[in-house]
Amino acid sequence: MKILTGNDLKSGAVIWWDGENWSLHVDAAADVGIHGEEILAREEALRRVNVPYIIDGEATADGVRPAHIKDRVRALGPTVRPDLTIKPLNAQALDWII
Repeated sequence: MKILTGNDLKSGAVIWWDGENWSLHVDAAADVGIHGEEILAREEALRRVNVPYIIDGEATADGVRPAHIKDRVRALGPTVRPDLTIKPLNAQALDWII
């Protein structure tokens, strides 16, 4: 599965393409399949996202998870300060960081 991520131009927050718009929650990420490059080009032209890119994702029973550790950390926030992490849609999401 392929998912899109980048940073919000206004806030700098990590965001995920949900199939129609950008979300702060990786759980909402949609599989873009072969359409990833097309979506990235359109969204970048609309200036709604900074440095968007396509990553590998995994569909699990608990929702979508980035395949690479770097993006798993980006999905939730700093691992050294759990009080600053993004609260996921799924409360068990912290179990999949590593």
